[in-house]
Amino acid sequence: MSTRHVRPRPGRPALVLAALGLVALGLAGSATAAVADEEEGVDLSVVIDDLTPPGQLTLTVAPNDGVVLAEDGSDEDARQFTGTLPTVTVSDTRTPDEIPDGAFWAVVGQAGDFTGGEHTIGADHLGWRPELLTPSPTGNVAEGEPVSSVIPDGSGAPAVGLVGQELLVSTFSAEDETGSWDVTAELALRTPVDVEPGEYHSVLTLSLFDQ
Repeated sequence: MSTRHVRPRPGRPALVLAALGLVALGLAGSATAAVADEEEGVDLSVVIDDLTPPGQLTLTVAPNDGVVLAEDGSDEDARQFTGTLPTVTVSDTRTPDEIPDGAFWAVVGQAGDFTGGEHTIGADHLGWRPELLTPSPTGNVAEGEPVSSVIPDGSGAPAVGLVGQELLVSTFSAEDETGSWDVTAELALRTPVDVEPGEYHSVLTLSLFDQ
C-alpha cells in the first residue's frame, strides 16, 4: 500500500494554534479557583480599659431646705438670730502632675441683703464662724477667720459682716495635699433692737476659686 501524504491547506496551522491557546487559558483559570483541602483559624482578642478621666476640684453643698435662723443670744445691743451652714465639701481628685506649681484654692461666701416686704436688713449684719470638720494631715487646709456683724458680737472678730467675699476654707499649697474636706460655719444675724418685725429672706453664695 502506498503512503498518502496530505498537505495542509493554507491557513490551517493558524487555526490549530488558536485552539491550543484557548485550551491553555482554560487550564490556567481552573488552577486559580482551587480550594485548600484544610483550614485553621486563629482567635483574636483585645482588652480595652476604661479611660481615666482627669482629676477635678469641686465644691458641693449637702442637700438642704435652706437655713432658718432662730433667735438666740439677743442682748441690750442687738437681737441675734443664729443657724448652721449646711456641710460644704471641697474635693480635689487631681494627681500632683495635674496641679500647677504654686497652685492654691479658696472658698468664699457673700450674702445678699435680707429683704422682707418694704424692709431690708443689710448683709453686713450677718456674720459667721467657719469650722473645718475634716482634719488636714499637712495643715495646708484651714478654715477662714470669724467675721462679726456690723453690730459687734463681743468676740473681737472684724465687724464687717458678709457683705463682701469672706473666706470659708482654703489651702496654701494644693499640690501638697489632695482629698476631700468638709467645712461648716455658725451663722449669726445681729440686728438693731428696734428691727421691724416680719419674715426676711437672703441668699448666701459660696464660690470656689482655683488659682
